[in-house]
Amino acid sequence: MARPRTKPGEFSYRDYLAWPESERWQLLDGVAYSMAPPSIAHQTVVFELARQLGNALQGKPCRAFTGPVGVRLPRTNEADDVIDTVFEPDLIVVCDPSKLEPRGIRGAPDLVIEVLSPSTSSFDLVDKRQRYDIAGVRELWLIDPLGGVLTLYRQDGTRFAAAEIRRAEGDIALTALPDITLNLDFMSALREQPESL
Repeated sequence: MARPRTKPGEFSYRDYLAWPESERWQLLDGVAYSMAPPSIAHQTVVFELARQLGNALQGKPCRAFTGPVGVRLPRTNEADDVIDTVFEPDLIVVCDPSKLEPRGIRGAPDLVIEVLSPSTSSFDLVDKRQRYDIAGVRELWLIDPLGGVLTLYRQDGTRFAAAEIRRAEGDIALTALPDITLNLDFMSALREQPESL
């Protein structure tokens, strides 16, 4: 599994805000990790799931967002400028309006969906998953668009229960958002496309 390249130095949210918009970085414990440009398959998954979530959340208090939107994950109540972990998930849902701020999200979203890219898969599967768990994300989906695999982590009390690994197909009910189901049947068409997409 590949890991993204890093930027030398130790950084905080203050640095993250100062970087040019043309550069995409995420922070984990002060280390800056590059973000890979998304593929067509990646964007197809994000767009379709965002469409489904947007429709399902109409008239409900929860809100869905697609990346890039910075999600700050403080350890305690530290000031924004010293927070050293900021991710840009592919798709998130936040039900607590107090976490929404003009420049992003502060605190754990209820749902995070990450679509895996070959160049950053180990970072998403290991490092980011661990931090989402510690932060209190209620449900995490890790989707391999070309392999057609979905790895689900759902909170069991205060931490993630064991992973549920399944084919990315059919209807899947969200536990973090009761009464909402997402359909992944559209992903079968992605595996039939050339890998370059």
